[in-house]
Amino acid sequence: MTNRRLRPLLQAGFTILLLATLYLLRSRSSASNRDAVPTAAPSLPPLGGTVAEAYRTHSSNVEVETGGRVLRVLPDDQEGSRHQRFIVRMAGGMSVLVAHNVDLAARVPVTPGDSVELRGEYEWNDRGGVIHWTHHDPDGRREGGWIRHAGRLYR
Repeated sequence: MTNRRLRPLLQAGFTILLLATLYLLRSRSSASNRDAVPTAAPSLPPLGGTVAEAYRTHSSNVEVETGGRVLRVLPDDQEGSRHQRFIVRMAGGMSVLVAHNVDLAARVPVTPGDSVELRGEYEWNDRGGVIHWTHHDPDGRREGGWIRHAGRLYR
């Protein structure tokens, strides 16, 4: 092939590659860097009620809404999808681990003593349980969860 015939093919290939790269960067940016939006969260049931019942009955896969104070901030879980981890002490003294997927939602800037409200899926364990799915569902199959901290909603 001569340079004259090759040039349009190279230009078309470069254009396709550039468009594909821009598309991938845009979709990754919108999924992993969703900024928190100031919005009101749905009203919450009495703090700890649903979680306490799920813990008492050793239930898992339970949608819960609760809140409390951040007791401790733990190192991120780096296995598989990255999860921000912190422990919340709810009204009544019960504590629960929160595992918030930071590959799908913005990191919540919590520190010990901060107040949070959250919605997610509770999984029982003998240490108080874990609340995860505190973010949107990228597949749109469930309502999705959230964490509210300092007037901002993280999904």
